[in-house]
Amino acid sequence: MAPINKAVKAISLLYGLVATTQVQATTIDPLNYVDMLIGSANAGNVFSGATLPFGMAKAVADTNSINNQGGFTLDGSPITGFSVMHDSGTGGFASLGNFPLFPYTSCPGGDVDRCSFPKNDRVKFGSFSNESVVAKPGYFGVTLDSGPKVEMTTSQHAALFKFTFPNAGPDDKPLILQDLSDLSDSREDNGTVSVNEKTGRFTGDATFVASFGTGTYKLYFCTDFSGAEIHDNGIFVNTRATAEVKNLTISRSISRYPLPGGAFIRFASAQNPIYARTGVSFISRDQACSNAEKEITEWDLDKYANEAADLWREKLSPITINPGKGVSDDYIKSFYSGIYRTMVNPQNYTGENPLWNDGEPYFDSFYCIWDLFRSQMPFMTILDPAALTEQIRSLISTYEHVGWLPDCRMSLSPGYTQGGSNADNVLADAFMKGLKDGIDWQKGYEAVVQDAEVEPYAWALMGRGGLDSWKNLHYIPVQDLDYKGFGVMTRSISRTLEYSYNDFCISQIAGGLGKKQDQEKYIESSGNWRNIFKADQTSFFSNGTDTGFKGFFQGKFLNQTWFTQPPLMCSYMDTTSICSLQLAGPETFESSIWEYGFFVPHDQASLINLYGGPDAFVERLSYMHDQGITYIGNEPAFLTVFQYHYAGRPGLSAKQSHFYIPKFFATTPGGLPGNDDGGAMGSFVAFSMMGLFPNPGQDVYLIIPPYFESVSIKSPITGKTATIRNVNFDPTYRNVYIQSATLNGQPYTKNWIDHSFFLEGKELVLTLGNKESSWGTRVVDLPPSLSPYSNTSSIAHASGPAKRSYRSNFGRGGMGMAFD
Repeated sequence: MAPINKAVKAISLLYGLVATTQVQATTIDPLNYVDMLIGSANAGNVFSGATLPFGMAKAVADTNSINNQGGFTLDGSPITGFSVMHDSGTGGFASLGNFPLFPYTSCPGGDVDRCSFPKNDRVKFGSFSNESVVAKPGYFGVTLDSGPKVEMTTSQHAALFKFTFPNAGPDDKPLILQDLSDLSDSREDNGTVSVNEKTGRFTGDATFVASFGTGTYKLYFCTDFSGAEIHDNGIFVNTRATAEVKNLTISRSISRYPLPGGAFIRFASAQNPIYARTGVSFISRDQACSNAEKEITEWDLDKYANEAADLWREKLSPITINPGKGVSDDYIKSFYSGIYRTMVNPQNYTGENPLWNDGEPYFDSFYCIWDLFRSQMPFMTILDPAALTEQIRSLISTYEHVGWLPDCRMSLSPGYTQGGSNADNVLADAFMKGLKDGIDWQKGYEAVVQDAEVEPYAWALMGRGGLDSWKNLHYIPVQDLDYKGFGVMTRSISRTLEYSYNDFCISQIAGGLGKKQDQEKYIESSGNWRNIFKADQTSFFSNGTDTGFKGFFQGKFLNQTWFTQPPLMCSYMDTTSICSLQLAGPETFESSIWEYGFFVPHDQASLINLYGGPDAFVERLSYMHDQGITYIGNEPAFLTVFQYHYAGRPGLSAKQSHFYIPKFFATTPGGLPGNDDGGAMGSFVAFSMMGLFPNPGQDVYLIIPPYFESVSIKSPITGKTATIRNVNFDPTYRNVYIQSATLNGQPYTKNWIDHSFFLEGKELVLTLGNKESSWGTRVVDLPPSLSPYSNTSSIAHASGPAKRSYRSNFGRGGMGMAFD
């Protein structure tokens, strides 16, 4: 490396001092701006309770809402119990919520049988006032209208509950039950519980069904109590309880709904708080007890809540902002709440995997990578690369023991694959951004090649289907003849597009590992998307009106004749089609041909040419957004907000972002446009407001102005702080167009940056105005594209020349990074 010019070095030091001074002058506690109740209504499905970053134990109140996938909701539904295991932001059936506790101040007349034990019966005692709910990182509390106040916090594998009975009389004997159910009532044969008469300890286990895949899992629990003398304890079955029996094994029953059963304990007095500590484990009852005893040694809820808060504060601390005068606190809340939700899932089950123990980390609740690869996992490369490194190692370990990388995995079970083999994209993204620590990249490369080359028997759950057609016809056909493996024979359009990008991501890793022949092979197959482009395909609204656009991706049969799926089918304006994993589903997954028409993340130059050049591309992209064809509540929309960059119109990306964030993301319980998908929505908001959005699988971040005067990010790897600062910042957001930029004090015209910005602690200064400019519009300023940008196309913008020459930013050398 050449010596650094002293003047440049001095300037760099000065910029670093200025940035540090700004951060110190505006330091805020991010925990004060985390609103955990965002997404607790309107099917946001977030987990709103107490947990640690990526923690296995997740304690919250469970309601009987139809949207209780995260356990707790603020939609008027009553509470059915308080449980320790949850996922966050998922769709489909509710998962986990195992072994809930429920308190009563007393049983009427002192008769234990007059307390309500079954979940469906005790809901009449579960109503609460929304105003009584307190949720903050590491803590959740609520007061039931029936009297008990319930507070909780967690360690990694255990939860501590505090039950207070403010309305109790001197003769009341509070009862706490723990039943053998879960949120979706999926318990199989047989659930068991044992009660220690003297200590009051409950231990037990049950087998449950995974929520979005195949398989079952067995979970163990261990609950201890403190705070008052034990009056009696025992078991209950259905509506009756007895203190004469201390052990129970209960069947599922012959109906769909599992037979209610569990344990109860009563205390001699309700004058003091009663504490319950529940440890959980996938290994054994003994390990559940050991987890609780090691992690929660004192009956002090404040102590562990404060420790949890400190961990969250440490995790959030790398990202600091100078909001700027006049910026709404709601924007700051949206920002930090979004960042918080990126670290709730996936969950660290290391040491709790009964299926294998190879010394590698094990993470669960990748639910699903089809959602997470777009922004949640890329956000971790910036905020918590150590955790992401462990997650990558976990994915590779899963490959070694299962045979394929998962696209979806929860509760120790394989989940359904929604499209491509999108763990390929995750590995490529981490590889391109330099993550190394403990990752066996040769083994990781072996895993992604397995996805591309070998068809699993059950490709509904892992890998890819239709590989014979992929290799011979170079697309996935409608009604494919596939006798080697089995899955839902739909989504031929979206699978073709996703497999194409998966192969490009494999080529990225191949190039970095020096596997040039493989790199060329997968670059070639990454162009298979071209084979399903139908140049004369038109698009009509349901009333017969022509949208005026021609040329869309379309399905093809085995004989290479065209299938026809209306391009607006499965769009946001289509209220009748079901576009998920149905056996007779459409050829796109959860999205329309219109939206999938932009999913060529690696070769935007070719796509722009297919659509008639940059002007036509921009017109089509804007039409999709302006007509409401896409919906920001679903992940395929994310990148389309920023794809104007590739056509030389970065200002329109900023404009589109400033439409979606205030309109669809609010700091209210119903403030998310869709379920959070394990932090996908949260990371979309965080990236957008930070002013950099990734093209995942590539070392590319597209630049728009941050929503604050400045944002600083301290790299956990290098300790250096990168800063994005706005000049002429306007809190009313009229000035959202970049007029010029500098990077470390030097003029910078590219409309994208790479990951070295964070690792090297650079400063990007953006001068803003209220109109589009020529910044970032030249060909040399455009983001990388596999194919050369056409030298005959034009870029239109507010004030720039109409035609420019284009060049390839990838070239045949790819973007590979050398690794040892």
